[in-house]
Amino acid sequence: MARSKDFDENEVLARAVKLFWLKGYNGTSMQDLVDTLGISRSSLYDTYVDKHTLYLKALEFYKSASQKEICDIAAKTASAKDAMKRLLEFVTNGLLSDKEHKGCFMLNAEVEVAAQDSEVMQIVCENDRQIEEAFLQVIRRGQKSGDITSKKDAKVLTRFFVNTIKGIRVSVKSTNDRAFFRDIIQTSLSVLEQ
Repeated sequence: MARSKDFDENEVLARAVKLFWLKGYNGTSMQDLVDTLGISRSSLYDTYVDKHTLYLKALEFYKSASQKEICDIAAKTASAKDAMKRLLEFVTNGLLSDKEHKGCFMLNAEVEVAAQDSEVMQIVCENDRQIEEAFLQVIRRGQKSGDITSKKDAKVLTRFFVNTIKGIRVSVKSTNDRAFFRDIIQTSLSVLEQ
């Protein structure tokens, strides 16, 4: 009979995300994981097999949480243009509130690990695809209602916004000037106008 886990897996994954986010994949040792996660080395190996598997699970955990928030904003904001503004502000405010300037966990994984790791690349690409789909639905809804210009292709606008978000996620590592990001958001939103 399999032994039941004596820890909350979601809590452990949340701690793993924080640790990998702070130190990076390559900078995190197994001892760091044991010390931070609050589980024994044997439980760590029994549950996650190795650091790489835990990292993949941490990325999936992070992706699920952030996707839920993005989808909620996209679906629950009546005006498409307001939804676009709220989505950009959500990304920016979350990053600016981080006192350690860690940037985006998913983008950090893309830069540090994805080029050498096809499993990480797959998670990153799926995350990008889901964000792109959420933005595309909002833009199409806005074009249908007249809230967003129909003179520009919805897919092209979506790609512009996904790229803008990546730029914000990189820039926040070197500046926390809210006016800088407010300018980016305002300029980005202007492309949605007639």
